[in-house]
Amino acid sequence: MALTILTGSANVPLAEAIARRLAVTLVPRTLERFPDGEMHVEVQKSVCGDDVYLVQPTGPPVDGNLLELMLLADACRRDGARRLTAVVPYLGYARHDRRARGREAIGARLVADLFQVGRFERTVAVDLHSPALEGFFAMPVEHLTAVPLLAEAARPFAGEQSVVVAPDLGAAKLADHYGQLLGSPVAVVHKTRLSGTEVSVHGVSGNVRGRRALVVDDMISTGATIDAAVRALGAAGALPGSTVVATHGLFCGSALERLAAAGIEQLIVSDSLPAPPRSPVPIQSVAIGGLLASAIERLHRGRSVADLLAHT
Repeated sequence: MALTILTGSANVPLAEAIARRLAVTLVPRTLERFPDGEMHVEVQKSVCGDDVYLVQPTGPPVDGNLLELMLLADACRRDGARRLTAVVPYLGYARHDRRARGREAIGARLVADLFQVGRFERTVAVDLHSPALEGFFAMPVEHLTAVPLLAEAARPFAGEQSVVVAPDLGAAKLADHYGQLLGSPVAVVHKTRLSGTEVSVHGVSGNVRGRRALVVDDMISTGATIDAAVRALGAAGALPGSTVVATHGLFCGSALERLAAAGIEQLIVSDSLPAPPRSPVPIQSVAIGGLLASAIERLHRGRSVADLLAHT
């Protein structure tokens, strides 16, 4: 089977970086919208009999990018693709993994079902919001991690007086992973989410006084969690000028302005999602094209990707 890389519109530069690493050319495709808003997708080169990898993070606009991925999958299947793998560097709806108040949809499960409807044989994802999401999918999920790459990028900011901080309990294991890689102590901020844009902090576990914080999380969305955590760290005696590290930088709404107002000095994120056009806070982008290309090459050749997987 020929190795074929195809991409939607969500992050073309990342797909191009993957294709360069694999020494292949992206398959041309047409993506357009009709006047009524419906999407038209067409693959412009035959993928009949190929091993096709569809690269499409489902970040904002989540619903449009998700539908685009499914339409591309359908186009490939109808052309006779032998095998179809979804490469989803960022998975939207990943936080919708349970019912908090009883009368809610579980979006993560529905999205997983859509991947089954799209007839993907396998999904490749990077630093899912929760490892338990793998169990939502009927097909194998290769859950890769960019944490070692991000930790290396953060090393210059992790001196003797630094402390790795989880902004909530959900990120505690992730913080432990960073702490082990960087040789730094770990602290945890305790919070309660009040709404999609507001959180309440109850305290900090661990010694942060006189230390510079390296706040780590899987994603930055509105910035509310990071904002509250950094302010709590300041109240607990941490030095000003925190660095924030996250795999996925969504930066919704006024998130960057909010982080700048909180005194964040540096943001380090992967290029799983497109970078914002401008930012009041310096952003260092860590490339994950090599990570994804390595996984794709191994899967295409039937080799293990065990050493690339997340284990937090």
